[in-house]
Amino acid sequence: MVKATGPQTLDLIRLIRELRSLANKEKVALWKKTAEYLQMPTRRRRVVNLYKIEKYTKDDETALIPGKVLSLGDFNKKITVAAYQFSNEAKEKINKTGKAISIQELIKKNPKGKKVRILG
Repeated sequence: MVKATGPQTLDLIRLIRELRSLANKEKVALWKKTAEYLQMPTRRRRVVNLYKIEKYTKDDETALIPGKVLSLGDFNKKITVAAYQFSNEAKEKINKTGKAISIQELIKKNPKGKKVRILG
């Protein structure tokens, strides 16, 4: 049986600490839930394709993916997609009509977590 492990990279550990700190400071459950999802082992972390983001979001909304965004599907919405990781092709497709940012950038732009939808 494989032993369960948590995050191994320092960047991810710092991000999780920052999310928990912000959740306590701002009293926003969104950041606490995101930290919990990122705490999971890599094999259980969320992976979302572009067609799902396209299907489940509205224009001028922010989609938060606590995992990786992959490039399967088309992307034509004017939304902001924040994720821990992006495939290169997914980032290119998103930046044609929308905006791809990291979770750290989203925290700085929107600490209250307004109009943010978690997908995955």
